[in-house]
Amino acid sequence: MHWVAVLLLFVALSSQSQTVTQAFGSGASSFSIDFVSIGNAGNAPDTTGKGAVPYIYNLGKYEVSRDMVIKASTAGGLGLTLQDMTSYGGNGVNRPATGISWNEAARFVNWLNTSKGYQAAYKFDTNGNFQLWNLGDTGFMSNNPFRNGLARFVLPNMNEWYKGAYGSLNNTWHLFPTGSTYPASVNGGTAPDTEIFGFLNSPADISSAGGLSSFGTMAQGGNAEEWIEDAYDGINDTPNENRGVLGGHFNSGNPGSKAVGISGYTTSSEFYFNGFRVAMIPEPSSLSLFLAGGAVLMAGRRGSKASASYG
Repeated sequence: MHWVAVLLLFVALSSQSQTVTQAFGSGASSFSIDFVSIGNAGNAPDTTGKGAVPYIYNLGKYEVSRDMVIKASTAGGLGLTLQDMTSYGGNGVNRPATGISWNEAARFVNWLNTSKGYQAAYKFDTNGNFQLWNLGDTGFMSNNPFRNGLARFVLPNMNEWYKGAYGSLNNTWHLFPTGSTYPASVNGGTAPDTEIFGFLNSPADISSAGGLSSFGTMAQGGNAEEWIEDAYDGINDTPNENRGVLGGHFNSGNPGSKAVGISGYTTSSEFYFNGFRVAMIPEPSSLSLFLAGGAVLMAGRRGSKASASYG
């Protein structure tokens, strides 16, 4: 492909937010996940130092539902369990998959990959214990031994989750996932500037859980707090260290503001308010193309400045 075409593709994909749907399973165990494109590749972080992502990626528009986990577990023989949410009105199939541990969320994500022929994102031994990827493993990334670099579906890391929640295509950052205005507390619906929080009795269905972020995600500030890939301390170097949780939930008093710090729980913890969403990373060949396009763009800008200076 000519470098001009690469550049145009890079710029086009960086400047728009698109929705894609991925289908999984078959027959009675089939389900789909909607993803929104998180563009503006190579953005600078906000004042907290979070949210910089050098590539275009996709983030789940909605939280993962109980139905998705049950169907994936059945299709893949995963043995995943969800906490009984009867007392919190959360057992509906389209409610968020709360009461799931980080380990189980990671195994769900692994199945999303392997069911489509991709590399599993997370490494577990035969006893189900999480392990770091190492130098001898294909897809090893020295800067993040938690994630395999050849995986397509992953738990979002801090920067991926944060950018999807608080970022925008025009490089502005919002205080809340729904914008910079304090959102209204609601039981459900999709009205702008609303979130599912405020000591409510139950979560809402994942597709009726408040207003959207600038990029088009729903409920990153309410409904269910969400596991992220990263360790609580931000350094992914120890298998059993606590994992981070971000966002707000239906039974919390406040929505998930970026001013609220990260929480951390053990990888086996299961809480009635804690669920997750999935990110979809470009395939390695596509990721290289995006980065190459960015390099061409930067080189072109530097060349233009040089010509102007010496012309």
